Amino acid sequence: MSHTILLVQPGARPETRTYSDYESVNECMEGVCKIYEEHLKRKNPNSPTITYDISQLFDFVDQLTDLSCLVYQKSTNTYAPYNKEWIKEKIYVLLRQAAGNSD
Repeated sequence: MSHTILLVQPGARPETRTYSDYESVNECMEGVCKIYEEHLKRKNPNSPTITYDISQLFDFVDQLTDLSCLVYQKSTNTYAPYNKEWIKEKIYVLLRQAAGNSD
């Protein structure tokens, strides 16, 4: 469980920057999925259910101006930065684990 800060900049303008913090990396990755789900709900307000596959989620991540996270490193008492590719890798692992648990 490492405190994780998610930094998001969806648009070109710096004013679109936001951050969220989470108790763990997995919670943060779930947060990224929720951001995408909220985006889909805004685009499809009349749809009762929202479904997507991982490639659509990754396309969304790629089109964000910036997405990164800072993960607390207890050994050095600092935060280490991670980029979009690392985030996508962690989301992939998280979703694979979730799919494995639903069998």
